Amino acid sequence: MEDVLTEMPPPSRFSKEDLNNFTPPSPPLPSPFLLFSSLNKPLRSSLLIIALSSPSLSVLNHVATKTLIGTLILPEIPLSGNSIEPSLRDKSCNIYTLNDADKSVILVSVQYSVSAERSHAVAKLLIGEQIIPEKVLILDSVQSRNFRGKLSPDETFAFKLETSSERKGHGDGSSSSLLLKGLDYFPSGSMVDGLAAGLLSRCQMRNIKGTLCVSWPEFGGSAVPMVKSILKEILPSLEFRMNSDGEDEYFKLGQIKDNPFDSELYT
Repeated sequence: MEDVLTEMPPPSRFSKEDLNNFTPPSPPLPSPFLLFSSLNKPLRSSLLIIALSSPSLSVLNHVATKTLIGTLILPEIPLSGNSIEPSLRDKSCNIYTLNDADKSVILVSVQYSVSAERSHAVAKLLIGEQIIPEKVLILDSVQSRNFRGKLSPDETFAFKLETSSERKGHGDGSSSSLLLKGLDYFPSGSMVDGLAAGLLSRCQMRNIKGTLCVSWPEFGGSAVPMVKSILKEILPSLEFRMNSDGEDEYFKLGQIKDNPFDSELYT
């Protein structure tokens, strides 16, 4: 006689999809939103710089002439543990204006990972609605899983992707208006995903001149000087500050945020 307590149960007559039908759907997440200290009309800027990678976040953190004006709230990201003053350790997305006499520049530091389902909503908030830029520069890292070729941790390099309106400037001969003129294009067959892809796609949809710069290595201090030199080439008057102990906080943290989620691909 079979022991009903120890014998393996018979297979279910329902598939996983059928069983999921009995599970109530999760409630929808609240929409992300922008919170400004004072804003009566959309912000217009000649250049919007959005930092996503650890090296670029470190560089933006040390920009001296910037003023905090707002933040992007993603409801699923807890605010507990964040400091009162902006810090690289925070899970935050702060928005700054750059005190530059020649250009109206907005800086955005995205210090948390954005899931695929939320990338479009976040990109929509940052570009084209309450923030209306003439040009957009997105700073991210090369993802080894999406790169066609070998990547050595001892190498340091950067590539770019552009929207059609930005690339059109090459044919017009107006090289002074182009961003990252000296960088090579991202190799064919390689891909960019996550929020960076969503932001560049948003620029393309809104016919905004957008450039995505991806650097390697993804983590570690070797990419920081390269990102800093790229920003100095675009904004020669940019000034940086150092910590009181003279040590970049980036090297203490090693990795500022978690690996990004998969999202729409942009090739």
